[in-house]
Amino acid sequence: MYQKICYFSLFLLVITHTIYSQVGNFESFDGVHIAYIDEGVGEPALLLHGFLNSKKSWDKTVLKKDLLDAGYRVIIPDLRGNGDSDKPQEDKAYQNNAEVKDLRLLMDYLNIKKYKAIGYSRGSIVLAKLLTEDNRIEEAVLGGMGIDFTNPQWNRRIMFAKAFDGEVNEITKGAVAYAKSINADMRSLHLQQKYQPVTTVKELGQLEINVLVICGDEDSDNGNATELMHVFKNGSLVNVPGDHNGTYKTSNFSTEILKFLN
Repeated sequence: MYQKICYFSLFLLVITHTIYSQVGNFESFDGVHIAYIDEGVGEPALLLHGFLNSKKSWDKTVLKKDLLDAGYRVIIPDLRGNGDSDKPQEDKAYQNNAEVKDLRLLMDYLNIKKYKAIGYSRGSIVLAKLLTEDNRIEEAVLGGMGIDFTNPQWNRRIMFAKAFDGEVNEITKGAVAYAKSINADMRSLHLQQKYQPVTTVKELGQLEINVLVICGDEDSDNGNATELMHVFKNGSLVNVPGDHNGTYKTSNFSTEILKFLN
């Protein structure tokens, strides 16, 4: 009898430590289907991928592993136009912060009451707007991002919007070539840039939650990270080794984020 109890206890232990994983798909406000993965069973943490990327970009990162090991429930969507989510071709599908609406509805769909949120690159831009519209977020991390996205006429955004509509230059040609090599949807990428969320310095300055700005020490593509940190009432800044394309995969990036969240 004792042996049976021990085997049952071991079975429960294995089940408890087996990572719960669900690949899902839900219909958003306008009929667009948003794909997501939901792993782990603890406090929810939302991860948002960057431009020309998808939820798969987080798969083998130290951060995802560390969050799961620390007992977080990790939720990673494909933003509309990316990965396994629908890729609508009409302007209206990206206007009026459609991506932000998707995320709020996803968290409603999953019955999330409170959560942490982590973005990287363009994921940070989308997250910044989400912070102003969803008070369920308890703490946030903006990775790979400086102050420039707060400018509605940000020349880098406009340049990339034009690039994915056919007007390529020396700065954008590499990204366009990569997009073609992975058979990305060029029309959708154009519209993602054209209607990218803009969150003003004033809006960000009204947030009460703790916000970590974290960037690689070789990453200045998106403006000054120190200036972005100072916008927040409760902002902090960490620089870690790395460039824009690699920093989010590193152990230093993960260590600093886990330290902040805990």
